[in-house]
Amino acid sequence: MDTLYRDLVNVPTPCYVVDEARLLSNLQTLQTVAEQAGCKILLAQKAFSMFAVYPLIGQYLAGTAASGLYEARLGHEEMGGETHIFSPAYAEDEFGDVLALCDHIVFNSFTQWEMFRGRALASGKSFGIRVNPECSTQEHTLYDPCSPFSRLGVTRTQFRPELLDGIDGLHFHTLCEQGSDALIQTAAAVEAQFGEFLPRLRWVNFGGGHLITKPGYDIPALVACIVRFREKYGVTVYLEPGEAVARDAGFLVARVMDVVDNGMKIAVLDASAACHMPDVLEMPYRPPLYTSAEPGMKAYTYRLAGPTCLAGDVIGDYSFDQELRIGDRLIFEDMAIYTMVKNNTFNGMRLPSIALRDMDGRIRMVKTFGYEDFKNRLS
Repeated sequence: MDTLYRDLVNVPTPCYVVDEARLLSNLQTLQTVAEQAGCKILLAQKAFSMFAVYPLIGQYLAGTAASGLYEARLGHEEMGGETHIFSPAYAEDEFGDVLALCDHIVFNSFTQWEMFRGRALASGKSFGIRVNPECSTQEHTLYDPCSPFSRLGVTRTQFRPELLDGIDGLHFHTLCEQGSDALIQTAAAVEAQFGEFLPRLRWVNFGGGHLITKPGYDIPALVACIVRFREKYGVTVYLEPGEAVARDAGFLVARVMDVVDNGMKIAVLDASAACHMPDVLEMPYRPPLYTSAEPGMKAYTYRLAGPTCLAGDVIGDYSFDQELRIGDRLIFEDMAIYTMVKNNTFNGMRLPSIALRDMDGRIRMVKTFGYEDFKNRLS
């Protein structure tokens, strides 16, 4: 067991731990891409919003991307730099705050643009329209903005060029955990459908879903795509990845509370799929677990499950070299992204603590949660 994992087994559970060294490695990769491609990269806070590390992230990225007012405020207050926002619809009573906080505001429809155009233009900020190139490059319908009847983005048949006065940019976000090949295909579709309007714009936002920091990602192809697009149309190009920023930089440490046998061994943990890693049920997917293997590959196979009353609160089946015992610590990997941001307190579950392992290997507790956090959400 290397030093990192040896340190993790000593934290109280359940607990998220973000490793600063791994986060820094991702940020350095993203900064290199931005420099080589001449683009700007933002943190998509919907994936990762642990603002304790925003000062570090802000040294390498241009700012933040928000999906709503509270994320916009968080990015503006805690990181600074540029603050971008996209929402499928803006509330009338919140739009003034959005204008005050954000540099770039993207509208999902021309109806929304017409509704807020007067106030928007008076603010002197920059505005864009999200487009839907109707080019699906993935099979996860839940995460595909280009699936049939999608509410996200304006299709070419609904595009209204006569309303582009005051619009500075286009935004498209169609990817989910994908490589540069999917972006290149999507960029070509955007050009085919909306290319005639690009020369009159100042910027284009390529959205998120780019797994730039995953080993094997074709960074030269990404850079070439951005450079060609930027030079051809004379626009600033933005990327707003979320996963790429904190990929493989976080862990969820859990403890075995009981082991039952109902046809197979089932370990009940103090971490829940339903409450603490809901993407396991939504995607679904099987999160990586340190020192484990696929079922049957090692001597002892267990189903790992949460402590809630939901029958389907199951994390997955894993095998181990040794039997699991009550009190054993398990370390789930790649748990920084789309985990903390999606936590809930169903069944009154306690939210996992949040810790940071710094560059010197010291672990400090950033946040702990208790009964009042559960209680105050409800009334």
